[in-house]
Amino acid sequence: PMQQQKRQPELVEGNLPVFVFPTELIFYADDQSTHKQVLTLYNPYEFALKFKVLCTTPNKYAVVDATGAVKPQCCVDIVIRHRDVRASYYGVIDKFRLQVSEQSQRKALGKKEIIATLLPSAKEQQQQKEEEEKRIKEHLAESVFFEQTSCQPENRTASSGPSLLTVFLGVVCVAALMLPTLGEMESLVPLYLHLSVNQKLVAAYVLG
Repeated sequence: PMQQQKRQPELVEGNLPVFVFPTELIFYADDQSTHKQVLTLYNPYEFALKFKVLCTTPNKYAVVDATGAVKPQCCVDIVIRHRDVRASYYGVIDKFRLQVSEQSQRKALGKKEIIATLLPSAKEQQQQKEEEEKRIKEHLAESVFFEQTSCQPENRTASSGPSLLTVFLGVVCVAALMLPTLGEMESLVPLYLHLSVNQKLVAAYVLG
């Protein structure tokens, strides 16, 4: 029984799922409306929760109501303001940690990390996204194009030499052209081998 009592708090501590939205905050330097963002903490449980907001760089942010409580099956908004917008911070990833505990306990029952990033411009971000998509599309188009051209030479090599049928047809046509035309009586070739002008034309066409 003593072991069970010891184990139980360890299992509860830190394992409680924390429901917070969004899990990523993006601040844009050129858009003042994004300098203030809201985190919403949901409490789907049957008991009230205490919460505390921690940050890796607290000097850069002002958190309105960094500690508080959420009633059972309610939610609370936590306002976060970026108060040090400067170029040297562009692209730097900061982290917030939202810790929750039951009101009667001091130990954290659960925690959730939220990423915060400052970017120079929403427009630039959109352009970069579009350029990246364009590059991906171009790359896909190129890869399809190269696949097609790489297949063609193989086909050509397979049929580059004339086939036996073509050679045989050629020989037959040349022979047909050399044979005398119908009506040429003074010939050593038997009459049944004399060809009409039309037949010779067909042979010449096949050869051509």
